[in-house]
This record gives sequence, C-alpha cells and structure tokens, in this order.
Amino acid sequence: MKKQLDDLGVSAFCESMAMMVRAGIQTDEAIGLLAESARKDGGVLESGLAVMKEKTEAGDRLWKAMEESGIFPDYCVRMVEAGEGSGRMESILFRLSRYYADQKTMGDKLRGAVTYPAAMLVLIIAVLAVMLVMVLPAFTDVYDNLTGSLSASTYGYIRWAYAFCWIALIAMVVIAGALIVGLWMWTHGKRETVEKLLRKLPICDNILNSMGSYRFTAALTTFLASGEMQDDAVRMSIPMVRCKPIEDVLHRCEERMAEGHSIAQAAYDEDLFEPVYGRMLLAGERSGSMEPVLERLSGLLEDNAASLVERLVGIIDPLLSGVLMVTVGLSLLSVMLPLIGMMNSVG
Repeated sequence: MKKQLDDLGVSAFCESMAMMVRAGIQTDEAIGLLAESARKDGGVLESGLAVMKEKTEAGDRLWKAMEESGIFPDYCVRMVEAGEGSGRMESILFRLSRYYADQKTMGDKLRGAVTYPAAMLVLIIAVLAVMLVMVLPAFTDVYDNLTGSLSASTYGYIRWAYAFCWIALIAMVVIAGALIVGLWMWTHGKRETVEKLLRKLPICDNILNSMGSYRFTAALTTFLASGEMQDDAVRMSIPMVRCKPIEDVLHRCEERMAEGHSIAQAAYDEDLFEPVYGRMLLAGERSGSMEPVLERLSGLLEDNAASLVERLVGIIDPLLSGVLMVTVGLSLLSVMLPLIGMMNSVG
C-alpha cells in the first residue's frame, strides 16, 4: 500500500488548490504548478502529484486523479468528488484544509499529553534499575562486612528495600509492556480490541466517545456544505467516526431519519450529544443556521476531548511521580536504618 500524506500535508494541498480554484486556474494547470514546487521537497507528495498531473492532463477529474495517486485519505477524495459534483469545489477545499489542520492539532495534543507520562515511566524504570543494580548492592556489600556489629532485625531492613524496588520495577515494566503491546495492536488492525479494554475506564470511555462525536460532526458539516442531503451526509459520515458506540447510535439515528425525522431531532432523541449540545443543534436547525451551529459544535467537542485527555494526564502524572518518590524514599530509608543502628552501636 502506498504511503499517504499526513494531515498537515493534506491540509496544505487542499488550501493551495482552493486558492488556485479561487484564482480561476484550471485543475490540470494547478496540479502542474504544485508538481513543479514539490520537486524541491520530493517524497510522497512529488510522486503523487506526478500521477495526478498525468491523469488530469488526460482529462480525469480532480477526485479521480487524487484517488489514482493513492496518497490521499478516502474521506478527502470523497469530499472532493462531492464538491466537484455540486459545483462547490472552492468551499469544500477550504473546509477540508481546516478539517485536516484541526485533525493535526488534535493529534499533536494527544501526543503531547502522553509524552510526559511515557517519559516518567521510563525514568521510573531506569531509577529502579539503578537502585537494584548499583545502589542497594553497594550498601549490602558494606553491611556484609559489618554484620557482626548489626543486629539481625536491623539488617533485615535492607531486604525490604530490595522488595520495594523489585515490586515497583515489575509493576512498571508490566505497564510499559502493556502500553507497547497496545500500541502495536492499535497500529496493526486490532484497534477495536484496544478500545474495548480502554472503555473499562470511565474517563477513557468518555474520551473515545467525545472524539468519535467530534469526527462525526466535522465530517457531517463538510458533507452538508458540499450540497449532500442530510440522509446521505449522515450515511457517508459514519465511516469517519471510528468509534463503535457512536456508530451504533448513528445507525439508530438513520432509522429515525428514515421515518421522517431530521438529523437534529434524531440526534437529540438518541442522545448522540449531551443535552445542551443536542438543544443547540435543534435550535440551529429551526433557525436555518445548521452549518454554523455544526461548526461551533465541532469546535466544542474538540475542546472537550482535549480537556478530558488533559484531565487523564493530570491523574496519571502525580500517580507516577508518587510511585517514584515513595519507592525510592522507602528504599533509601530501609538502607539507612542499618547505618543508624550501626552508629548507635558504636556510640
């Protein structure tokens, strides 16, 4: 499978194409100009634009050339197809640029949120390993040479230090191993299995649901802007959600829409969003400002998902710091107690 552009690359391409469409430049000429500039950068974009240039010059439409290049997400291709069909190419390309820029921002927030806990986990493992390999054996050697001056009960404290460090180290290694396995499963087609495990934690369940709702509203906004009917827009937006519980709710919404309800009413009845958001969508529909309300709702859901991630990190960070401080503190106390006993016996 050919490597695709990242979110930032897709956003930049869509914005560049939108500006050229606004300037009245023909599609094949626009692709040619982008291909010329991409030669300086090389990589995925250069090869993809070369294919697109060939296809558009042969008379293919933009969405078809994008599909043939293999470097764009399916959602982007489908949206450009809808934009070309409805005559709203400029608007759709600008919306896609914002959408993928927002996706990049959300991805950066998530990566930034987990970087510090991951670094802390590595630090804890390293510190505990040093304690077990270097610090504790050094104290043990010293006390072994002075066993005659230490009572058995006092010397036993150092065994506690070994126990504290080993228990903490095993726990941290298990957690790190679980994270590595989970990441591997996530990136190798086992995403649903990982999500099922994460959903056992209420805060993780809320994060996944919030992100699924955000992706749906962002996609729905773009499809409606392209001129799609509500039923079709909802149907085409569901694959973008990547969240099973939200997808199930959306399928129930589809059934209600088939009975004649609007998406706003169906979403409110099925509790797709929190009540305040549901009422906001209903008000937007009744006032004829559905698209602006959906854009506002997408932003609110994105912010909500980011705040939930920050809250989770706010729980994990002190917990890991506490484990490090308590384990090292108890271990040092345990190895210092024999020294105190030795000093007392000497005195």
